[in-house]
Amino acid sequence: MPEYNLFTSESVTEGHPDKLADQISDAVLDELLKQDKNSRVALETFLTRGLCVVGGELTTHAYVEIADVVRRTIVAVGYDRTDHGFDGHTCGVMLAIQQQSPDIAMGVDRANPYDQGAGDQGLMFGYATTETEQLMPLPITLAHDLTRQLTEARRRHPELGFRPDGKSQVTIAYDENNKPQYIDTIVISAQHEPNQTQASVRANVLEYVIKPVLKKYDQYVQGDIKYFINPTGKFVIGGPQADTGVTGRKIIVDTYGGASRHGGGAFSGKDPSKVDRSAAYTARYIAKNIVAAGLAERVELQIAYAIGVAEPVSLLVETFGTGKLPGREIAARVRKAVDLRPRAMIERLCLLSPESVQYIKTAKNGHFGHPEFPWEQTDLVEALQQSA
Repeated sequence: MPEYNLFTSESVTEGHPDKLADQISDAVLDELLKQDKNSRVALETFLTRGLCVVGGELTTHAYVEIADVVRRTIVAVGYDRTDHGFDGHTCGVMLAIQQQSPDIAMGVDRANPYDQGAGDQGLMFGYATTETEQLMPLPITLAHDLTRQLTEARRRHPELGFRPDGKSQVTIAYDENNKPQYIDTIVISAQHEPNQTQASVRANVLEYVIKPVLKKYDQYVQGDIKYFINPTGKFVIGGPQADTGVTGRKIIVDTYGGASRHGGGAFSGKDPSKVDRSAAYTARYIAKNIVAAGLAERVELQIAYAIGVAEPVSLLVETFGTGKLPGREIAARVRKAVDLRPRAMIERLCLLSPESVQYIKTAKNGHFGHPEFPWEQTDLVEALQQSA
């Protein structure tokens, strides 16, 4: 019998309190950038029973009724009735916002925009693999598909009694060559109306959530998959009534499901002058293009910055033994093909263009792997294939 390694990733629905906090922070960011592309935004959201607090730093010429944006976002997700435990129409909204520190602004703003410094020190990672057509890891891709389908089933079939909160978790068996072989376990926790039984929830999740998604993953359905559906037996109380939500607490869900390292910085609520966001998107963009160019089957990219300095202090390419070239040579090609200064990254990926990027969309089912995002394009392939 062959031996396999099991690897697991999770995803959460748009109604999970942490994800709702991310969406609120990014919805406010979107509205600010529509009016003032030079807005400096670092806003975080805290949610608990009956209360939403938005706090952080903001420097802008825009005027946005932040409380209205908060309420619209909560209601749009599905928390629109008090008997669901949270109601965007009636919950309290508190704001605790101050101006961005002038000490930070001094290091970021420059007369020449291309000399714009990084908004903070930090390290960011990008990752890509041939496991899926999106060049994303299989476990997180499947987990996101399940939570997306759970949300779609809730919206299309209200008679099923699903509520906004929910989670998925997927375990994949890998062989000794790190190739995915089969789906071992699927966990789904779906918030539901109190009139739904455990048996009805299980049947509806299998029929309307799991079955439609697995049609796309036939090659990995081998033998009996272990299913855990609402394993506690009941999930009526959910959302901010059951658990606090905080911006940036689902950074592994947001990225690669644990298949790659993470620098620690969250994305949501930050304008792209913060390299936590713009450099992480650029790192994914480069990693995906390296794999698409055939230079590696699996690659992790690290970029690091010093606050107030435009050029990165380091760039590392790791191909885990799958590279067609040494990592140093691939890194040299990256340096030649991509300007890694903050302003250049922002412009290349259209990060200040509302027509190209609506940040609230990134806060729903992961920031990577979705073709509509500019950092998922593969227009660097030819440049990376050429010799340095």
